[in-house]
Amino acid sequence: LLGAGTVTAQEALYGNSGELRVLDKLNGVVTDLTLQTGEKRKLGYLTIQLDECRYPAANPSGDAYAELTVTYREQEDPVFQGWLIASAPALNAMEHPRYDVWVLRCTTS
Repeated sequence: LLGAGTVTAQEALYGNSGELRVLDKLNGVVTDLTLQTGEKRKLGYLTIQLDECRYPAANPSGDAYAELTVTYREQEDPVFQGWLIASAPALNAMEHPRYDVWVLRCTTS
């Protein structure tokens, strides 16, 4: 019996690509990107790599979890490395003065 406040793990499936949205706060330009898992792409001064994309097995269109590595200019250390959650973008947001990146969905085809 599960009590109030009990959280259960969701089964997640792996997508082979993910859709991301990037906002350049300096000029207000929004760009949507589709990256294959493992793919790296330059956009402005950012290089974005989609390391993994997962979605809930019970509700594929309900959420997405993307693991990203984002670098700025040619700096060695990433400005963001971790998981972004489509339904909770502020939970683990990329802190950058010029750019915002968030995940929209994972795709399987």
